[in-house]
Amino acid sequence: MTQYAFLGAIEHGLVFSLMALGVFLTFRALDFPDLSVDGSFPLGAAVCAVLITKGVNPWYAVAAAGLAGACAGFVTAFLNTRLKILNLLAGILTMIASYSIILRIMGMPNMPLLGYDTIFTPIENMGFSPQTAGILVFAAAAFLAALFLIWFFHTDMGLALRATGDNMKMVRAQGISTDRMIFIGVSFSNGLVALCGALAAQFLGFADVNMGIGTVVAGLASVIVGEALLSSRSVLRAVVGVILGSMLYRMAIAYALSFQIGEFRFSPGDLNLITAVIVVLALTFPKLRKNIGVAK
Repeated sequence: MTQYAFLGAIEHGLVFSLMALGVFLTFRALDFPDLSVDGSFPLGAAVCAVLITKGVNPWYAVAAAGLAGACAGFVTAFLNTRLKILNLLAGILTMIASYSIILRIMGMPNMPLLGYDTIFTPIENMGFSPQTAGILVFAAAAFLAALFLIWFFHTDMGLALRATGDNMKMVRAQGISTDRMIFIGVSFSNGLVALCGALAAQFLGFADVNMGIGTVVAGLASVIVGEALLSSRSVLRAVVGVILGSMLYRMAIAYALSFQIGEFRFSPGDLNLITAVIVVLALTFPKLRKNIGVAK
């Protein structure tokens, strides 16, 4: 792997760590299999791109994108808790609906941002390269998101949300509304994913209606790799593990795509196969580590 590919993998790992933290919130903390993130990611990118092209401050555009993602999560939670639609199906319905909404928002499948000021522009004007500016912004965003999540999971509301994922009946017996926890958790998760989409759109220089395909798979892979790397015995280890898992997952993808034996080498079309192999290795790694006596 070249140095450029390595830095690119770190960069992508950091920006997509926000998305992975959102997936972790629903998948692990809330035990809610939410597929609507495949729609909220490009939704955030679309809202951000349209507002920037209208002259809105890029930071306000990012905030609006996060709010749009939270609205998408609210719809998923509403379908599940109020209309009693299975959580998996509720997420799929929101994801499908998001596709049409994104086309309505942008008015086209792809919206370029070349020539417009983004949140990276002031840093680049200071003399930093676009790649360095991306790493600085994404590292700061991942750090702040991790701090916020660690604080949130130790509040009464965060503890109730985690308890809802562990034992919903017990939480109800304590007089806590599990529906309210689902609304908060799923909305917050999708807001974080949409925020990631907005940052990705500004960094890549475009928003595309199809840029969310495979988002949930990549997020789950990052969470599982992070858990294999650091056990989730505490909130701190779990959150840090997700960020490290996101970077390790992107590095593994970059290494696999640069791997070559003779005439054979992987192509971008093999990405899903590579992801599946990485997830299988991550799932079996803790058992393998236990068998060889490295961990109890």
